[in-house]
Amino acid sequence: MGHRIRAIALGFIQNGSRLFVSEGFDPVKQDYFYRALGGGIEFGETSLEALKREFREELQAELTNIHYLGCLENVFTFNGKPGHEFVQLYRCDFVDQAFYQQEQVNFADSDQTYTAYWIECDRFQSGELRLVPPQCLQFL
Repeated sequence: MGHRIRAIALGFIQNGSRLFVSEGFDPVKQDYFYRALGGGIEFGETSLEALKREFREELQAELTNIHYLGCLENVFTFNGKPGHEFVQLYRCDFVDQAFYQQEQVNFADSDQTYTAYWIECDRFQSGELRLVPPQCLQFL
């Protein structure tokens, strides 16, 4: 089996000048990066259904005001291995307003624990922090 292209759906959630993102770390590059939350689209599932399912599974959160932004192609290297994904990107909001009051939210995915943060958008725009895929910067 060769390499595969992965299809994912991500939810771009902003609150004023802040963006809701999870923190990742590439041990090979020794580099932190940030990505909107979401995940893989399963066979037979629309990207919108996948987006809603991922937020329910990971955060027990419902989404509202969902608007499709576009499809991004992301070719990258993570942990020394090549990756290729098509990202269906949606702008959306949390139904539960309590999410906007939390500085960070811990969540589990595939038996690993991750942390999501509200981060000021200008930290990505200035290049201080790295937002992936990089095409997401155009939507800030």
